[in-house]
Amino acid sequence: MIFAHRWRLSKLAFCPMLVCLSGCAVYHPLRLPVAPDLRAAPSLTVPASEFWLPGLRPHPFPQNGLDETAVVTLAVFENPDLKAARLQAGVASAQLLQAGLLPDPQLTADFAKSDLNYGGGFGLSADLQALITRGAAKAAARANQRGVYLNILWQEWQVAERARQLFIESQSDLRLLEVMTSARNFFAERYREDQVALRKDDLTLSAATADLTLLTNAEKELRQVQLDAAATRLQLDQLLGLQPGVQLRLIGPSGGQPLSDAQFQVALTALPHRRADLLALQAGYQVQEESLRQAILAQFPNLTAGVTYSRDPVEGAIDFGPTVTLSLPIFNRNRGHIVIERATRAVLRQTYLARLDQAVSQAGQVRNAAAIIGRQLRDLDARLAVLRKTAAATRQGFEKDNVSAALYVNIESALLATEAEGIQLRASLESAQASLATLLGLPFGSPASVP
Repeated sequence: MIFAHRWRLSKLAFCPMLVCLSGCAVYHPLRLPVAPDLRAAPSLTVPASEFWLPGLRPHPFPQNGLDETAVVTLAVFENPDLKAARLQAGVASAQLLQAGLLPDPQLTADFAKSDLNYGGGFGLSADLQALITRGAAKAAARANQRGVYLNILWQEWQVAERARQLFIESQSDLRLLEVMTSARNFFAERYREDQVALRKDDLTLSAATADLTLLTNAEKELRQVQLDAAATRLQLDQLLGLQPGVQLRLIGPSGGQPLSDAQFQVALTALPHRRADLLALQAGYQVQEESLRQAILAQFPNLTAGVTYSRDPVEGAIDFGPTVTLSLPIFNRNRGHIVIERATRAVLRQTYLARLDQAVSQAGQVRNAAAIIGRQLRDLDARLAVLRKTAAATRQGFEKDNVSAALYVNIESALLATEAEGIQLRASLESAQASLATLLGLPFGSPASVP
């Protein structure tokens, strides 16, 4: 009989624990991968609903290669670092869930025994302070979630810009390879003709040595361009999450467009409302505002309320009634936390202002650089048109023995060098335009369409 009585007590005590544990999460280990996740060919399996980078829309991939939009799309959605960054959104959502949960009540129990009776008591209480600060905590978590999304968006924006830069560099390297290969072939042909002329004593050794020097320099420059092109392609493969050495066929021009002075000023004014990193800092500042409000709310007396049930083990008297625990705000009053939160808010405010100043300065610097490169490119194009006409006339004159070989080589060398310079300047201008679009937070692909 005593055994049965004790079993019923144990069963009653065990039931609440079963109820609590029934909704608990279960731990499952997640092993790290042992092999890389690099793909052997570019591919994209992302639903259209996930295309949320401003200005980037679902884009059908060309059959004969990858244009700039395809490269940017692959970079934004298949970059390994961005895949990891997007998982931070899940952490922020979990923090928002945590901030909205009600505090668990506390259950207390004690047991006593005398020669006459069994006694003890039960108590159930809840911390009401958490209910007072719950609204501020949820608002802070919502602002933090928005900040996380905006930081991810800013990382996507930067990856998109890097993809555009590498696309421009790759296209420029291909054009430079053609020019440098033509230069190497031209000087190699000249040196072969020099060797024949030397054997016939129709050419001096100094003239042949000069052509050999030009050939050596051309081969050196060609090797350097080949190395630069390979390094650029390797960076592009890494950005797209591809295996090293994947051959990508890039087609089409860059989509960068120049901004007028009026468009630039409008974009500069809208910078705090458009650029993702500035919006993320604004969200972080809002988190701190809510944290300060939470600290101010926490200065009020901490209140814990509940009910208790007890039985006296001697007399068997039963007590039942409410209980209240109230902290007296005499010494602490949460003043330290309030001062800390206010100081942190001041730091965040100045940090945001510094980032805004930096963004405006960088946009102005890049725009000035683009303007200088644009003027240099126009001057070079004008000079290149003259050089092409001069080279064509010199080539005809050399074939008719009316122009010396030295003058012919000098003109051709100047033409090839100027063409290479023009390719590099044009790539620098396109890169500057892509950087300016990112610095201004403009939608992808249409910087000239600023409202």
